[in-house]
Amino acid sequence: MKRIVVKVGTHVLSEQNHLSKERMYNLVKFLVALMEKYEVILVSSAAIAAGYTKLKLDKSILGNRQALAAVGQPYLVETYNKKLAKFNKMAAQVLITAEDFDSRKRTKNAQNVINTLIGHKILPIINENDATATEEIVFGDNDQLSAHATYFFCADMLVILSDIDGYYSSDPRINKDATLKHIVHEIPEESLLVAPSPGTAFATGGIVTKLKAADFLLRHNISTFMASGFDLKDAYSFLLHDKHEGGTLFTPLKEA
Repeated sequence: MKRIVVKVGTHVLSEQNHLSKERMYNLVKFLVALMEKYEVILVSSAAIAAGYTKLKLDKSILGNRQALAAVGQPYLVETYNKKLAKFNKMAAQVLITAEDFDSRKRTKNAQNVINTLIGHKILPIINENDATATEEIVFGDNDQLSAHATYFFCADMLVILSDIDGYYSSDPRINKDATLKHIVHEIPEESLLVAPSPGTAFATGGIVTKLKAADFLLRHNISTFMASGFDLKDAYSFLLHDKHEGGTLFTPLKEA
């Protein structure tokens, strides 16, 4: 059975300073369907957004963002578990920092936990340990975390679900003639150097961080599929029906 990492962004999971219960339910329903065909690992953003629903702090202050993450993490996982329970499934939280992938021992420990959870049909939900990993809050993002999780946890593919439904020839918000690239084998270096442009006050990424994640995996001969997290039809088609109707597949040339 192939293993996939699904990364979902803050913009998909939240709206108007609250978690979007409807989109979370749709996501969980999709993940449950995936678990019938794949070993699934979820990398979920929105801990800070979830914390803000409980505690209104100024998000521009780093210490406040750490506190919001600490409050939001358990609430976020609790919300996932309530929805998973409707399908007789459960999730477990796995908090990781970049340093965990720099230590062979800590990486092995994390691998053991992930493999054990998957072996018992439990969905691992990975997030950065934002309460202590300040570098990740300030400079990082879950796109990079998901790429490293895909590589170090021996997954066959990364699936990025966000408010960005694919990789276009140019910014479709500016250029109405921009065209979606369905298959990409190589990402131009200049596309990786643009400053990130997050979509919400809680987000830390944008298209650039997703391209960097895909580029990292391309260099390790692993594919990435990017599609909308608002409308999951393209993700359903590609992952469950083997039809590439929308979204972008970043894949090494030899796999094409």
